Amino acid sequence: MKRFKKPRIPLYIIAAFLLGLKTYIVYRFVFNIELDNSMQELILFINPFVSAFLILALGVWFNKSSRQMKYIRYATLAASLLIWANLVFYRQFTDFITIPQLFMGSNMTDLGSSILTLIKPWDLFIFVDAAIIWYLSKKYEGSLAVQYPRSGKVGALAFSLVLLAGNFFLAEMERPQLFTRGFDREYLVKNIGLFNYHVYDVVVHSKNESQRVFADGNEIPEIQEYIKENVDHETSEKMNGVAKDKNIIFLNAESLQHFVMNSEVNGEEVTPFLNELAQDEDTYYFDNFYEQTGQGNTSDSEFLVENSLYPLSRGAVFFTHGNNEYHSFDEMIKEAGYTSNVLHANNKSFWNRDAMYNSLNIDNFFGEESYDVTPEDSVGWGLKDKPFFEQSIPILEDLDEPFYSKMILLTNHFPFELEEEDATIDKFDSNSNTLNSYIPTVRYMDEAIEEFFDELKESGLYEDSIIVIMGDHIGISANHNKAMAQYLDQDEITPYDQVQLQRVPLFIHIPGDGNGKVMDEIAGQIDLKPTMLNMLGIDSGEDIYFGNDLFSDDRKDYVALRNGDFVSDDFVKTAGSCYDRESGELMDQAVEEETDSEEEASEELEKVESACDTIQEKVDTELSYSDSIIYGDLFRFVDFGDEEE
Repeated sequence: MKRFKKPRIPLYIIAAFLLGLKTYIVYRFVFNIELDNSMQELILFINPFVSAFLILALGVWFNKSSRQMKYIRYATLAASLLIWANLVFYRQFTDFITIPQLFMGSNMTDLGSSILTLIKPWDLFIFVDAAIIWYLSKKYEGSLAVQYPRSGKVGALAFSLVLLAGNFFLAEMERPQLFTRGFDREYLVKNIGLFNYHVYDVVVHSKNESQRVFADGNEIPEIQEYIKENVDHETSEKMNGVAKDKNIIFLNAESLQHFVMNSEVNGEEVTPFLNELAQDEDTYYFDNFYEQTGQGNTSDSEFLVENSLYPLSRGAVFFTHGNNEYHSFDEMIKEAGYTSNVLHANNKSFWNRDAMYNSLNIDNFFGEESYDVTPEDSVGWGLKDKPFFEQSIPILEDLDEPFYSKMILLTNHFPFELEEEDATIDKFDSNSNTLNSYIPTVRYMDEAIEEFFDELKESGLYEDSIIVIMGDHIGISANHNKAMAQYLDQDEITPYDQVQLQRVPLFIHIPGDGNGKVMDEIAGQIDLKPTMLNMLGIDSGEDIYFGNDLFSDDRKDYVALRNGDFVSDDFVKTAGSCYDRESGELMDQAVEEETDSEEEASEELEKVESACDTIQEKVDTELSYSDSIIYGDLFRFVDFGDEEE
């Protein structure tokens, strides 16, 4: 019988190699990480091995072989679980998990089939290396363990830290101020790796949590001065008071994106009613309106509309800061005699709405207990939109007028399930079941909104109401870009296209107005609060917010996105590059085509870069100030002069 010969390679090195290789494969071929140059390629290849070696090399500090093997086993398994959790999350949101996301676990009970559709059988391959390490550590415990002297342990740790420092040095070269301008999680993962990103996330979370403790309100004057100088609050005289004493019915159109407007599948319009509504003489339709949400999705869109503050880059404000003090739209309209209401056939704890709505001073929340939710009338996340609208009419009729009522739709929600008898348009035919299924649910929502308009007219509420319809966030993530390119009849989806796909429809329908039109100016969800306040004839006074009246001619010339990208009148800034907003070309290419000489091109490009940098500085400042308000709960130090509490 052949005697087992002790291997020369310790288990922690084998485990580090396998973990690093697996992580790189996931980075490169599963996550949709954009790589722009050879330096990024190099860093992306290096960082998983650097992180894996640092994690596993800590095992050499265990003197007993059994403890060393146990550490390596569980460290490898934990790392695999972390990769898998991020992979499942990424499939839906094209993003990476943050610490605040983990506090949103109460939402999981409502996710149901949504999560199941994100788990694939081949996910088991994520755990192959963990299984191999588990087997080896059990089978060859004595021979694969190492017993280094103290100098050897220190040497292994020092070598790990040198590799880590080298990784960080290359990352800082490739992306200066990476850690101080960490709005974009993909850049962090791409440059320092998934595991180091999570360590960074813990540090940032701890820092942010401490901000409220040490905040004293001294930051407020600086923020107010910035807003006074850079965020013009001039409002439209023409639209001032047009909604005075009228009801505002706000439809939060779940996952509705601009790209379906005026588009067809198999010769049929996807949104026939909304297409017609956009051209109605009583409708102002905004076709360059961008969603600005972060990880909070629908709750973030609500936060933007009610406060004209930016959501957080990590987690959902509704969860992490649901007990803060806010100066919301709902609070400000009380002095004008309005009540505020939310109608949503879901439970009150989802997105922590029961706590947050109280902080926003919302008077009534009509949740699932206010509706007759039956299996026949439900699909996916709950009550279908058509019965939701039908059952909501009596609730609206019983409200004291004037009222502000936000209605949150459900049917057009991932995973976009719809029963065959409710589908009146064929699915799209592509390699993405998500995009394919999205088309019938969008059509269903379009039909439901049309029926709701008819029901409002029959109830007598229509003439005395202004109806706002807004897409709350994207429904089709970047993971479906191949299918999206097919839908849009393009060769590919560029970073510029990705930003353009963040456009969502916005309709402001004023019965009897007769002056409606399509508005081409760039705008975002942060602009709704000042717009609706002006329409109601309510003076914003000393309010603190970052949006502009949508109807004002004197507005900011840019829209800030939550990841730090922006859209301006002339540019789209994303993935570290500036694009021409009209053509979608990179600005250096556009400048070269429009100039006659290299010298002229160089001068013009310098001007463009300076203009982009100036806007970027404002965007970063606004996002930072908004974060400070939320993390520090700064409004507790501000007297807005309101009578109501």
